[in-house]
Amino acid sequence: MKQEVRIGGGGGFWGDSPEGARQIVERGGVDYLVMDYLAEITMSILARMKIKSPDLGYAPDFVTKVMKPLAKDIAAKGIKVVTNAGGVNVDACRDALAAVFAEAGVDLKIGVVRGDDISALAETLRAEGTVEMFTGAPMPAKLTSVNAYLGAAAIARALAEGADVVITGRVVDSATVLGPLMHEFGWTAGDYDRLSAGSLAGHLLECGPQVTGGIFTDWRDVPGWDDVGFPIAICRPDGTFDLTKPEGTGGLVTPMTVAEQLCYEVGDPTAYVLPDVTCDWSEVRLEQAGPDVVRVSGAKGRAPTRTLKVSATYPDGYRSSVTLMIAGRDAPAKAQATGEALLKRTGRMIAEAGLAPFSETLIEVLGAESNYGADARKSAAREVILKLAVRHSDRAALEIFAGEIYPAACSMAQGITGFAGGRPAPQPVIRLFSCLVDKARVPMSASVGSETFDVAQDMGGNAAPEAVAPVTPHAPLPEGPRVTVPLIALAHGRSGDKGDKANIGVLSRAPEFLPWIAAGVTPARVAEWFAHFVSGEVTRFDWPGLSGFNFLMDKALGGGGVASLRHDPQGKALAQILLDLPVEVPADWVAPGGRLEEFAEEARAA
Repeated sequence: MKQEVRIGGGGGFWGDSPEGARQIVERGGVDYLVMDYLAEITMSILARMKIKSPDLGYAPDFVTKVMKPLAKDIAAKGIKVVTNAGGVNVDACRDALAAVFAEAGVDLKIGVVRGDDISALAETLRAEGTVEMFTGAPMPAKLTSVNAYLGAAAIARALAEGADVVITGRVVDSATVLGPLMHEFGWTAGDYDRLSAGSLAGHLLECGPQVTGGIFTDWRDVPGWDDVGFPIAICRPDGTFDLTKPEGTGGLVTPMTVAEQLCYEVGDPTAYVLPDVTCDWSEVRLEQAGPDVVRVSGAKGRAPTRTLKVSATYPDGYRSSVTLMIAGRDAPAKAQATGEALLKRTGRMIAEAGLAPFSETLIEVLGAESNYGADARKSAAREVILKLAVRHSDRAALEIFAGEIYPAACSMAQGITGFAGGRPAPQPVIRLFSCLVDKARVPMSASVGSETFDVAQDMGGNAAPEAVAPVTPHAPLPEGPRVTVPLIALAHGRSGDKGDKANIGVLSRAPEFLPWIAAGVTPARVAEWFAHFVSGEVTRFDWPGLSGFNFLMDKALGGGGVASLRHDPQGKALAQILLDLPVEVPADWVAPGGRLEEFAEEARAA
């Protein structure tokens, strides 16, 4: 057994820079290169691609931009590759990759993981009354894809059978790292603490440089964005690991950068449910072990549930959106008036054509703090972007909408410009339907060459855990004069999305700040702060290991992904917006020499 395995995360999403994989292969000294391509929004896009052509439905960038230029180097260094780039068409991805290897003259065995496509079960599930796991809605009549989230066992088996490259479809993102660790260290079902730790390593690597200083709250502290380092996990058999990056690259690896990524897209940190293990990351410890090296330990695990999460996609009409710049005095007001006039005009025209009203419309004035809702400051901006979006079940209505945008340049506000993109074309809306399916109904296999191997799943037995948000008692706040400062003075944060849910991790900068955050950043205040976005429940989870909290917001993203009309359909900006929330602190903290002196002016203005 190896005593150390180095795994590099060379890409965090479909569209990430191929420089990440090249950097990991050339400078990372790794045993494995892993790449994550499949966000929930990506599955919708890939499903649309496969409808257009049976040869599509995977991430072609993996083949053409990563493996084609790096194949010889990967083969020479003996680096193994694991990726979910197979999307909804793993066989097409395998065939394209085999052609690249043949052209490069390298002999690399390709393994394929199958079982996630359960389209054949759709009619049965519908007849059984399967409903959406979050909303309770019935299963749609027409589905374009139905994929279960698989675990890591089939990846481990493919590697054990000699695969040099393993291609999967819909697996949980962290499985691309857990699979190699199960293979290398001999971890098996029942090693729950280690499986949780390996999943945590995968969770930290899965979004590429988001963990090495990318999109970090304290962005001024991060050097070298132009050559930002992609992450490497140096993993050990006991489950502990070090998180670092290639020497000489930009970016930053500290407990704070790692903590932000740790809370990304997590709900209850004591019950992060994966196919192989139910993870408890509430007491994870992050220690600076050297320059740009953070030691990660303390992950716990217990048996998984008997079910797998399934993501199905279905068509739901069309949407169209356009952006225009508007300049001059009162630009925000002119933009709002222009958007309202265009919706009124096109609404009248589609009614005259005998069509139903738009099912949804949205005006956003970008640059005038539209995303801040009631907390938006009165803007004196002299140039803004009008974002106008509509949804309808009939393409004809959106063609009318598209034809009436640019006439506004001659009939509405002076200063409208930015027409270079042409008329907005209607785009099909592919929505997400999530449900649970018993593992026994989802056979999983691994193929290497001409051989296929059935792979057993851990059937677990735990019921799906209920989200529990206990209130941890904090020390009473001291009496005395108080002032308000923005939350960013006390905390850093990161937001993420899962369907129509969003989470925001709020992590204290110092232990003494935590009671003030606990008192001032309650679920009720967060719900009020985001009342313009969130129509569901807001739940707060304690995260003692990270000295902070995780907020889970339901019905927060306007449908999420490609179904949302918002400019920020994945909640990427939500943490930054929350960090402007005013929070009370002792007045002496902002006095001269106080630890928050730099926020004194904001405190006086509050």
